[in-house]
Amino acid sequence: MRRILILGGGGMVGQKLAHHLAGQGLNGDRDIEVTLFDMGFPTDGAAPAKAQIAGDITDEATLSAILADRPDVIFHLASVVSGEAEQDYAKGWAVNMAPHWHMLEELRAAYEASAGAYVPRVVFTSSIAVFGGPYPDRIDDTFLSAPQTSYGAQKAVCELMLSDASRKGFVDGISIRLPTISVRPGRPNKAASGFFSNIIREPLAGKKAVLPVAETVRHWHASPRSAVGFLVHAAGLDTGLLEGRRALNMPGLSCTVADQIDALRRIAGEDAVRLIRREPDPAIDRIVAGWPRNFDPARAVALGFRAETSFDEIVRIHIEDELGQR
Repeated sequence: MRRILILGGGGMVGQKLAHHLAGQGLNGDRDIEVTLFDMGFPTDGAAPAKAQIAGDITDEATLSAILADRPDVIFHLASVVSGEAEQDYAKGWAVNMAPHWHMLEELRAAYEASAGAYVPRVVFTSSIAVFGGPYPDRIDDTFLSAPQTSYGAQKAVCELMLSDASRKGFVDGISIRLPTISVRPGRPNKAASGFFSNIIREPLAGKKAVLPVAETVRHWHASPRSAVGFLVHAAGLDTGLLEGRRALNMPGLSCTVADQIDALRRIAGEDAVRLIRREPDPAIDRIVAGWPRNFDPARAVALGFRAETSFDEIVRIHIEDELGQR
């Protein structure tokens, strides 16, 4: 039996991943045992798991205790979101970077105690925020990682730590740089990118939504369904194919806010579009202006990662998965 640990298992992507594992197993392997760790968990519709452990990932003793079972696969999803990491510098580094280091130290100690027999697969959710401008028309797999936000810097540091730990042999890690995940279900959060989901999710539910940037803003998107697919595929990937470059740009869809709104119009009609209010926010505009807009993720595609090819498809996935086809 393979033991699987999801750090951040109470969040949106963590819950969707746990539901997938409960229903389909991990890449066909149903002989698995899943443990979820997070600050808290949903009260309705929570994903089934062997254990749901509530705690603070910044507490070293807590982190040591949940790693003591020596999970075979660790999905590290836990983090402070981009807007909050930018507003609260100390919290961003304390949550997004320090626990990653403590986790790797615990895994190194376990590797040494087992005389090299214990080497877990670690899948880390990084972000396209590790990049900074000026950008080419499409960012390829050789483009320099030079973040221009605290969140991006934290993710980049974690990528490097995981890569070095993998080079030393005590973990087998892979970092997947997620696009902005749209359309996120649930309530708005503190992510600077949250409006990309809000302007679709809220009108589909008959609610007003705020658009803080111009409709010309272009960004890189993938659905929550694709995010789960990336994680599962990364967990089973032959990391020897990475040739030492253990961070991958995930596939996605480049489109403007206007393209998003057009997709909403085609699927839900003009009444839904009228629920979007334009309220410019200079702070969000500054953050978004520093984000990448388009990618050529050739390595990931060649390795079998897949995502949507139209924003209409992303909207329909949200309707299918969250609104019961309504």
